[in-house]
Amino acid sequence: MSTKRYTITTALIYANGPIHIGHLAGVHVPADIYARYLRAKGKDVHFIGGSDEHGVPITIKAKKEGITPQQVVDKYHNMLKSSFETFGISFDHYSRTTSKTHFETASAFFKKLYDDGKFIEETNEQLYDAEANQFLADRFVVGTCPKCGNEESYGDQCESCGTSHNATDLINPKSAITGNVPSLKKTKHWYLPLNEYESWLREWIVAGHKNDWKPNVLGQVKSWLDDGLRPRAVTRDLDWGIPVPLDGAEGKVLYVWFDAPIGYISASKEWAAEHQKDWEPYWKDEDTKLVHFIGKDNIVFHAIIFPAMLKAEGSFILPENVPANEFLNLEDDKISTSRNWAVWLHEYLEDFPDKQDVLRYVLTANAPESKDNNFTWKDYQARNNNELVAVFGNFINRVAVLTNKYYDGYVPAPRDFSDTDKDVLAAIKEFPGDIDKSINRYRFREGLNTFMNLARLGNKYLADEEPWKLIKTNPERVNTVMYIALQIATALSVLAEPFLPFTAKKLKVLLTNTDTKLTWDAIATVTELLPSGHKIIEKPSLLFTKIEDEAVQKQLDKLAAAKQANEAANKPIDPIKDTIIFDDFTKLDMRIGTILEAEKIAKTKKLLKLKVNIGLEERTIVSGIAESFSPEEIIGKRVTVLTNLAPRKLRGVESQGMILMTEKPDGKLAFVVPDDAVVQDGEEVS
Repeated sequence: MSTKRYTITTALIYANGPIHIGHLAGVHVPADIYARYLRAKGKDVHFIGGSDEHGVPITIKAKKEGITPQQVVDKYHNMLKSSFETFGISFDHYSRTTSKTHFETASAFFKKLYDDGKFIEETNEQLYDAEANQFLADRFVVGTCPKCGNEESYGDQCESCGTSHNATDLINPKSAITGNVPSLKKTKHWYLPLNEYESWLREWIVAGHKNDWKPNVLGQVKSWLDDGLRPRAVTRDLDWGIPVPLDGAEGKVLYVWFDAPIGYISASKEWAAEHQKDWEPYWKDEDTKLVHFIGKDNIVFHAIIFPAMLKAEGSFILPENVPANEFLNLEDDKISTSRNWAVWLHEYLEDFPDKQDVLRYVLTANAPESKDNNFTWKDYQARNNNELVAVFGNFINRVAVLTNKYYDGYVPAPRDFSDTDKDVLAAIKEFPGDIDKSINRYRFREGLNTFMNLARLGNKYLADEEPWKLIKTNPERVNTVMYIALQIATALSVLAEPFLPFTAKKLKVLLTNTDTKLTWDAIATVTELLPSGHKIIEKPSLLFTKIEDEAVQKQLDKLAAAKQANEAANKPIDPIKDTIIFDDFTKLDMRIGTILEAEKIAKTKKLLKLKVNIGLEERTIVSGIAESFSPEEIIGKRVTVLTNLAPRKLRGVESQGMILMTEKPDGKLAFVVPDDAVVQDGEEVS
């Protein structure tokens, strides 16, 4: 590769919640693999990410929690940044769009396009919520998508079909703030005339990148272009965001789709200032390769709109590639923040503090590179136990144990090489180039599998040669076998870096080999990767440990609880029954009682037989509460009893009343009793 430097970006994350595995699989893990790989190749890499803090979801979150948008983004930006660091995403700089540098950069970018006459100014009608006293943009309005008919489309984009549109395009729009049907009100805004860039985009993307961009990206771009591009507003009426830097634009801010990608540039400026570097070559030098890692819902912004912005500005390079992934599902269901159906990174790191690489491995092995894919906890466990532990970990452990056992930890000097030995040594040199080919085509899943084939090669070599048997009959042959096994282990320690960085570091420590000269390309050229006489660590720790059923079940239970809570929260409330007259109500006789005895009724799941003191007498009551309470825990409980209900036999027991209950969000029942300790048994409830 002749490229001088690489600028790698990851889609900015909305700072209104924690990061989940869908973000990681779609964007951050592949981007980190690519960045680490290029560094291992000795390339000049600038890898940036950040928090998107000006989206409407931020203001919606603030309204729900009764705090300011700034408090929301401060909380989640710090959480996101910390999670990425602990997980090992190797950003050179992680920024945020509320920074002073970003405000200045985004404002200057807008002003440059404005001064150059790149915008059109229009006064038109926008959706307006009179009760909320604000215009409705993006997530502030929901309605029916004009393209696919999804009835819960947002005002800027439909998450069902991926189409981007204006709020006024929605059918039957409603305010997400009040639920009201909005009216139309005139307002002035500035637009980027995307239609003027249509022919250039078609030539640049469809003709220029048809052989190197992924089919899903080209397909979506072509669909947009075939539909015809229209001017898109770069400003909106809101009180949260970067103020439009023009006189007469009070109450207007830069639209988040315009503001956010400029965040990549402002992040570079911050990084450069911190490291006394010049940021411009990473964005304006033709010898720089710009690559955007995104999910499929961001294709239009990074493959059409941001390039059009950069083209309009005139001094920036354009993205060389936009390797977008599809979506990752969780246990055969779509990941959903609102339904809490997700594996949250910060929670994963608490539950599995030493297994960052296991998650990286599973997400890469299941990467949704060409179609939506699925994460399951059983597959996570199986890949760890059957691949990382049984293949990679097993090989390294065997090598370390046998080297210490036979040679006190020193790399033995080899004797004559057999044809098999020569084939294995030659095969080692092929792996860097084979992985190169996959990574340079953004096929990280394929690259990971190739890497694991090197560990498989090592396992097979040891299994075929059986040095633990040969040591008794041909110890000189064992010298050669273990020498070659240690060469494989050393190659693995270097080639693991992009995929399993924590493991690569542990393996280098195990081999006591931190030689920075042993680069990625050196694996294919250096004759001896780990020399004879070199000493490895005496008591190596295991690279990987098994994940037991209990740990997986804990995660499945967490998801089950989330599903149950979501179902309970969305359970429809029964409608109010038909109107009765007051005389009907006065016929009900409800009294306070105390449960004296309780026992299960045989051959039933729900029924308990109760003896209840209602003041005037003791009653036998059959109640369907056995799935919520055990007999022992309700002795002495106060209850409300409907006493004048006609007796009814249930499973052979005559029930002489009914206990009043209500259902909690988790589906369990609760007693309905007055919160008053002085109420006596037999007192009426009215």
